[in-house]
Amino acid sequence: MAAPSLTLTITIPMTEQELSPEAQRLIDAVRDLAEAGGQVAERPAALLPSEFAGELGTGPEVRLLVASRQVLVDGTALPLTRLEFELLQFLAGNRRRVFTRAQLLAGVWGYEHTGERTVDVHVRRLRLKLGPQVPLITTVYGVGYRLADDANIVVQPHD
Repeated sequence: MAAPSLTLTITIPMTEQELSPEAQRLIDAVRDLAEAGGQVAERPAALLPSEFAGELGTGPEVRLLVASRQVLVDGTALPLTRLEFELLQFLAGNRRRVFTRAQLLAGVWGYEHTGERTVDVHVRRLRLKLGPQVPLITTVYGVGYRLADDANIVVQPHD
């Protein structure tokens, strides 16, 4: 029985500026995978989300302990509401992806029949609790929100 194949298309905009370190690492990882003939090493570090998260981040480390629903900022517990925690977990689980307010309402709140400004309020409160030294959530003007590229966030499914 033949192994299933996977086709992956990656679009990286080429501008006058140099590639970001993250884009260069992604290109190198894909090139290594292609050169290996599709044979994946046991644990390719460049492709593991939890390791990738800690590797790219700057500033204080934010650790989401999913099982106990705790957030630690540089080892200090940060009290979050249920929805603030779920919003942060959702964004951390979908790095590099921009979500509209409607998508966040559906993905985090589970419904879309409330005002989209509800998302804005929760993002603002989450940013205030994290403080300016922990820039985690980026606004994509005219679209919605995403996790910052340089977010130093680690998601631990088990404590």
